[in-house]
Order: sequence, then C-alpha cells, then structure tokens
Amino acid sequence: MDFLKAVLGDRYEEFVNLIKGYNEKPENKDKQVKLIDLNKGEYVSKAKYDEADTARNTLRSQLDEAEETLRGFEGVDVKQLQTDLADLTTKMGTQKEEYENQIAQMKFDAILDAAITTLGGRNTKAIKALLDIPSLMESKDQTADVQAAVNACKEENAYMFGDDEPINNPIGQTGGQTVTPPGKNPEDMSYEEYRAWREANRKGRINKCQIHF
Repeated sequence: MDFLKAVLGDRYEEFVNLIKGYNEKPENKDKQVKLIDLNKGEYVSKAKYDEADTARNTLRSQLDEAEETLRGFEGVDVKQLQTDLADLTTKMGTQKEEYENQIAQMKFDAILDAAITTLGGRNTKAIKALLDIPSLMESKDQTADVQAAVNACKEENAYMFGDDEPINNPIGQTGGQTVTPPGKNPEDMSYEEYRAWREANRKGRINKCQIHF
C-alpha cells in the first residue's frame, strides 16, 4: 500500500493500522480488505478470473479427450489407413459414375426402342447398327433427335420398316415365282436373311434359288 503514502501523508500509518485491525478480527476472516495499485495491472476481477478458470478447465478436458483419441490409434498404420481411405473414395466415385451411366443408357434405350417400334421397325438391332448411337446419346434433346434419326433411317431403308415395301408382296422374278428360303417365313427372318432374300427376288434369279444362312 506504499502508493497511498503520497495521498495520505502523515495519516498513512493510521490508515494502515485501521486496515490491519479490521483484517485481523476473526469475524472478518472471509471479507479481508486488500488495496492494489491498478496501474500495475495486479488486480483481476472475480468474473474475469472465473472466465479464465472455466477456459482452462475446458482446454484441459479437450486435451484429455485428444489424448484418449490418440491412444486409440496406437499400433495403427496411418499411411495404410490414408491409402485405404483414398482407394475407398475412388471406388465410391467410380461406382457412382457407373450407376449414373447405366441409368442414362436405360433411358436412352427406352427412347430409341420406342421410336423404332412406333415407325414399324422390323429388326431393332439391325436398325440401331445404321444409327450414330454415340452422337445421339450426347444429344441434349434425345427424344427429338432420336426420332429424327430414325425417320431419316426409314427414308433410306424403307424395307426395314412397316409396309413401305410389303414383305408379303415382294418383287417377283422375271417370268417366275417368288423364292422363299426352305422352312423360313419372311416375317421370321433376321435383317441379313431378309435382305439376301429380297436381293435374290429383285435380281430375278432362277426358280430354285438356294440361299445359305
């Protein structure tokens, strides 16, 4: 309390004795008077002290939890764990991409099959072989572009669709009868069989024309 000497002068000693006497009384044991020079930064309020004490206890608790977690990793190959995690992440990404591609393929196939069926396509597989499938799959408007592509295919290959060139009324041979492969109905033919059969009739081959498949 020396800083009070300049303030109290001769009464400083009296003041010190009063404070000392008060603090020495048993009934004042829990309510001691202390004077601190705040200019030295020695005083901290109880609220700030409690706040600092709480922060310290929280930090200690967090540190204990961290140490417990680290003990759980004892004996673990961290590098291998990181490699396994990277592999799992890559695998999950690949599976997601494959799944999305399968869904996209299913949707595209449904659109294409519907367009071919609507126009009376006779052999879906053969018709698909004439289309630019990769380009159609990249289309932003698959429905419209697929329909347009199938329409163009029909115009160029009418015999593969509907009754534009009736399969039951093919072009006959010169001076003769239509040739049908033994044991094979025209409606049951594959695209390759039908095309060969059609060419045989168009060129007017001999009455007994054997076609090998």
